[in-house]
Amino acid sequence: MLHYHSLSEAQNLFKVLSAPMRIKIMELLYEGGDRNLNDLANKLGLTNSAVSLHVKALESAGLIEVHSAPGKRGSMKICKPLHESLLINMAPVNEIVDYHYEDEIAIGYYSNCEIHPTCGIATPKDIIGKFDDPRYFQFADRFNAGVFWFGYGYVEYTLPNHLTKDQKAEQITLSFEISSEFPCINEDFPSDIEFYFNNTYIGTWLSPGDFGNRPGLITPSWWVPSCNQYGLLKTLSINHYGTYIDSGEKISSVTIDDFNLTCDDILTFRFQVSKNAKNCGGFTLFGREFGDYDQGIIFKTFYGKR
Repeated sequence: MLHYHSLSEAQNLFKVLSAPMRIKIMELLYEGGDRNLNDLANKLGLTNSAVSLHVKALESAGLIEVHSAPGKRGSMKICKPLHESLLINMAPVNEIVDYHYEDEIAIGYYSNCEIHPTCGIATPKDIIGKFDDPRYFQFADRFNAGVFWFGYGYVEYTLPNHLTKDQKAEQITLSFEISSEFPCINEDFPSDIEFYFNNTYIGTWLSPGDFGNRPGLITPSWWVPSCNQYGLLKTLSINHYGTYIDSGEKISSVTIDDFNLTCDDILTFRFQVSKNAKNCGGFTLFGREFGDYDQGIIFKTFYGKR
């Protein structure tokens, strides 16, 4: 379900869906399942370029996902709807004041881990050790890592706590580039990636696959072509209403109030793929100089007065 907490938050959605042709595209996707751009163009009587513009707008609003797949003449773009329902809070709610602390944590700065193959870790300059040997996740070079992956297990980070005694946490967000892990590449390889905050399970996101149909936009040119190339940029939020992915999909009812955070708390965050998960499809995390987004884990703490 796509959830907006106010009318103002949903403004961009209204703009995107104000074009009747985009409504028709969404209807076709829900009626007939995933479709490529050529199929949509034929159904709607439009040119491919016109359909591409509509699809780009729908993708920017978080309504659909577009990925490439092999076609008869090269690759083709496939459109997939992301949500089965839409919820918009019409009544006004107390908005979070945009006072926040922000930190970027390099992906290699995990404080604890348990790694099981297939696995590997690399800096923007070189592979650390060799593939499928978890020992190298403890080597000092890990602090310079730009990408790592594993079949199942976890990595845990200790997060900075900037709160003062008179401040109350209203929301926390974490942004990261992520995908599944498949030996070589498989863009249709779902993985249940679990999230834990302060040792509390806060939800699971289903990663669709391990992406490698093209090089990552900033992935080094020396990188192995058959290895993970890029991921999806996801934002995890914990606020007064629950825990969300990308501000729309609620993944649990755990709220920021459940933690009653103070300036004295140690903050931890864990990515985990369980061996007995329904979709045990591994995990890949991209950092600086790898993938499509030149960033580590962006951690924000929004706060108000106690």
